Amino acid sequence: MDVNGLESLPADELHDRAVRYAVRHGDLGFLWDLLKVIPAAEAASGHETETANDLSRVSALLSDAIAAGEGELGEALRPIYIEYLRKHPDA
Repeated sequence: MDVNGLESLPADELHDRAVRYAVRHGDLGFLWDLLKVIPAAEAASGHETETANDLSRVSALLSDAIAAGEGELGEALRPIYIEYLRKHPDA
């Protein structure tokens, strides 16, 4: 897909493409970066309680990373997915 067309994709599609590419290519750096920004994205999308829980439990972060393309959280993380997919246009 043309990297300029990424802006028009829904957040869940951006998430799926970025995470699928990172997993397929063993890009643990991206997955770790995603885990690090999820608490801030949750806070920005009005989920402060989840933020506190995520900071104390790594398993919650891993679970969030799998579902981080949905709803308000997905929307808050759109820039992360777009930036990553622009770097990897074959994703």
